[in-house]
Amino acid sequence: MPTRRARPKNGQMPLVEHLYELRNRLAKSLLAIGVAMALAGTVFYQDVFDFLREPFCRTPAAGDACSLYVRDIFGQFQVRLKIATLAGVVVAAPVWLYQLGAFITPALHRKEKRFAAGFLVAGMILFGTGCTFAYLTMPKGLQFLLTIGGDGLVSLPDLRSYLSFVSLTMLGFGVAFLFPMVLVLLNVAGTLPATRMRAMWRGMVVGIAVMSAVLTPSTDPWTFLAMSLPLLFLYGVCILLAMLHDRIVRQRHPDLGPLPDDEASYVDPEPSRL
Repeated sequence: MPTRRARPKNGQMPLVEHLYELRNRLAKSLLAIGVAMALAGTVFYQDVFDFLREPFCRTPAAGDACSLYVRDIFGQFQVRLKIATLAGVVVAAPVWLYQLGAFITPALHRKEKRFAAGFLVAGMILFGTGCTFAYLTMPKGLQFLLTIGGDGLVSLPDLRSYLSFVSLTMLGFGVAFLFPMVLVLLNVAGTLPATRMRAMWRGMVVGIAVMSAVLTPSTDPWTFLAMSLPLLFLYGVCILLAMLHDRIVRQRHPDLGPLPDDEASYVDPEPSRL
C-alpha cells in the first residue's frame, strides 16, 4: 500500500494529486452516507418513520389510527429505501460537508478561510432552522389541504406522496432560509451596500413572495405565509447587519466612499501572493 504523503500547507499540488484527494474525499463521504443509510433503514427505521409521520398525525384529518396507505406490492420497500436515503444524507451531512470544506479551503488565504468557515456554519444553522420551522408549521398546511374539499370527502393519503410532500417542504424551507446568508455575503463583498438594500425593499417584498410561492410544494396560503413572513423579518435583520458592517468599514477606511457609476474603483497593481 502506498504511504500517505503530507499535504503542502499552501495547498499547491499537481493535478493528479488533486484528483486522488477528490477521490478519497468522495469515498469517505459515500461511506459515511452508506453507514447512516444502513442504520436508518434497519435499527432506527421505525423512529425515523414516526418522526416523519408526526406532522400528519397532529392533523384532525388523520383520525385515531393515523394511517398512511400504500397501493402496490413494492411500495413499502420503496418507502423504506427512500426514508433510509433521506435520513442517511441528513445524518451524514457533517461528514460530507467537512470533506468538501477540507478539499476547498487549502486554496484560500487565512482571512478567506475564516470567512468560509463562518459562512459554512451559518449556512448549516439557517438550513436547519428552516427545516425545523417547516416541520413545526406543516400540520396547518396539511389540515388545509386535507379538508379544503368540504364534507363528504374522505382523504386516503398515499405514503409516497406524503413523504415527497414532507421532504420537498423541508428542503424548500431550508433553501429559502439561506437567502439572508447570500445577502450578507454580497454586503461583505462590497456588492450590496445597506443603502441599496433599504432602497430595494419594495421589490424584495415581491421577490420573497414569488420565491415562497415557487419553493413551497403545496398551494395552501398557510405554508406560503409561514415561509414569506420569516424571510421578510430576516431581510430586515440583514439590513441592520449591513448597516453595522458598512459603518465599521467607513471607520476603518475613512478615505473610501461611494464612487459615481462612471468612475472606476481603485485596483491594486501589485499581484497577490499565491
